[in-house]
Amino acid sequence: MIQVITGKRGSGKTKILLGMIDDAVKASSGDIICIEKCMKLTYSVNHKVRLVDAERYNINGFDMFYGFVAGVLAGNYDIKEVFVDGILKIGGRNYDELGALLEKLDILTGDDVHMIFTVSEDNDSLPEAVLKYLIPQAD
Repeated sequence: MIQVITGKRGSGKTKILLGMIDDAVKASSGDIICIEKCMKLTYSVNHKVRLVDAERYNINGFDMFYGFVAGVLAGNYDIKEVFVDGILKIGGRNYDELGALLEKLDILTGDDVHMIFTVSEDNDSLPEAVLKYLIPQAD
């Protein structure tokens, strides 16, 4: 299952993501991974979560990201949750390519792995291929 949290920079996406990570640590029966660029969340993420720096592995672009995630999942069948903060910093700002990535990851993960992404952009700028994965917002 794929989900995205959208909003402009400073709108609280990472705070929401961190809350979801904390909830997953309490409830998940499997391994949890958080992928980001530049390791800004080092002191914010629970020590039970595997924090991965995309920069350390030289992941640039959506195709490289897909291959990396596929490899990580193939190497550890116990992964149940993957959180990605700032996917546009990793893959770039081509929103159609982002939509294609999300669709490929949805097929890869199926019902076995839950992936949540933060996307620093307003919904009106994003294609339907991305918007269909939006997390419903409470009013």
